[in-house]
Amino acid sequence: MATMKLRKRINLQRRLRTARTRAKIQGTANQPRLCVFRSNKFTQAQLIDDQSQRTLASASTRELLGNKELAKLSKTARAAKLGEILAERAKQLGISKIVFDRRQYRYHGRVKALADGARKGGLVF
Repeated sequence: MATMKLRKRINLQRRLRTARTRAKIQGTANQPRLCVFRSNKFTQAQLIDDQSQRTLASASTRELLGNKELAKLSKTARAAKLGEILAERAKQLGISKIVFDRRQYRYHGRVKALADGARKGGLVF
């Protein structure tokens, strides 16, 4: 019973951190929000226009598993490559400036690598 209460409290804290982050930032068509999702195996990112409630571009590290060289990389290295891929897709849409939404995740590890890869790809935030 105690573990259930603990899990509920942890989930509530996670939702509150996400809401606190989202209250401060909003994406537009000219400057969309780069939203990051991190699971135990994969990392996903998408560019979102909050005004029209549309996803403009998305990418996932699952896409990289088809390439044998990229599948051998660490999760952090794959996240950096993911940032570069998303930056390339954003450039095709004519997007160069974004707002970074790390959600409840700390800015280190895979989240930081994704952001650095997006910057390397030419996105400004």
